[in-house]
Amino acid sequence: MTISTVNPATGETLRTFDALTEGEIEAKLQRAVDAFAVNRARSFADRATRMRAAADALDARKSDLGKMITTEMGKPVKAAIAEVQKCALVCRYYADNAEKHLADEHVQTDAADSFIRYQPIGPVLAVMPWNFPFWQVFRFAAPALMAGNVGLLKHASNVPQSALAIEEIFVDAGFDAGEFQTLLISASQVERVLDDERIKAATLTGSEPAGASVASTAAKRIKKSVLELGGSDPFVVMPSADLEEAVKIAVKARIVNNGQSCIAAKRFIVHEQIADAFERKFVAAMEALKVGDPMDESTDVGPLAMPQIVNDIEEQVRKSVDAGARLATGGKRLGGNFYAPTVLADIPQSAPAYGEEIFGPVASLFRAKDADDAIRIANATTFGLGASVWTNDREEAERFINGIESGQVFVNAMVASDPRIPFGGVKHSGFGRELGVFGIREFVNVKTVWLA
Repeated sequence: MTISTVNPATGETLRTFDALTEGEIEAKLQRAVDAFAVNRARSFADRATRMRAAADALDARKSDLGKMITTEMGKPVKAAIAEVQKCALVCRYYADNAEKHLADEHVQTDAADSFIRYQPIGPVLAVMPWNFPFWQVFRFAAPALMAGNVGLLKHASNVPQSALAIEEIFVDAGFDAGEFQTLLISASQVERVLDDERIKAATLTGSEPAGASVASTAAKRIKKSVLELGGSDPFVVMPSADLEEAVKIAVKARIVNNGQSCIAAKRFIVHEQIADAFERKFVAAMEALKVGDPMDESTDVGPLAMPQIVNDIEEQVRKSVDAGARLATGGKRLGGNFYAPTVLADIPQSAPAYGEEIFGPVASLFRAKDADDAIRIANATTFGLGASVWTNDREEAERFINGIESGQVFVNAMVASDPRIPFGGVKHSGFGRELGVFGIREFVNVKTVWLA
């Protein structure tokens, strides 16, 4: 199998790589085991020095790395550079906080002394997606390496240059060559790697089928897994909200990463009192977006990453319109991998746009009678990743915080991941958490110590 970088804006194949042989995989697995013996014995201060060096390298190379990301998966270059900068942020966060997060916790019992100690578990396999080819990896790698583990990355096959560049960052920062390794392998080879006893756990960000496959394989081998899967995030707007601000952030929340984000707002649930005004302003703002060359810093929406994604969106929009949804704007391919920013309204429950994840610049509008109706619509999906709620009524905000089934709720703000707070979902959006103190504790042995 060949693994290639294909520029989604032009369709040009830029670079091609061969998948690793069985012998090469074996060598990398053993190298990971050997490197774990070194990293687990390092002090937090030593690990932090290297992690800060990785952050410095990211900052120094952000422009070149951002352009590479754009040529591999198509996001606007300004967003790609910002993604690299965010990776530096998560490296510094864990360099500063890992020791505190994993410090012994003393618990008063009948023992002379009793405490909880957090210890690394070994090589962790990370199966990562193409949509945030650096950020998704670093939000796993920074806490994992700071905890004393080592990582092996199976990246999406359309971003091999990103995968290799990340490995190079860690090596240049002073990490041993085996502490973070890229595995250029096919999806069919993942099970063989995860089956190996030297791999102690797995984390995956991706689709439901991929997550179910990795979690099933891990469970059969009694290995822990963390899954961050899809989302069909609600964006709820109530009458007390600042309508102008809500519309501005709604557009941004929908088209982030060309609409290809698990936590992008996808279903816009607006109180019927303000629904007409919201739709008018929202549609006008979506129509004003500039679609084009992702290397042009004035571009708002670039190409989708692969032709199949455009095909899938075309099918979902067509079926939704056929089921009775109203096309307010867009709804068409613009050539190649480009798709027009689209708004659907009056969506029946039988339409794909009602509860499915649409992975592109397509927004679904819903009208709600009141807060309870908005919560009902928000929860009418198999997903539960994030939710954005717009209201200036604190009591009403509490109802949404408690009532919406999701891993995170942002009030009067766009859903975003932040190194300081946990990130993850419920229902079919996965299990486990990344980031914050919970993220670094996912792949450690929580050891009870009792001294009589």
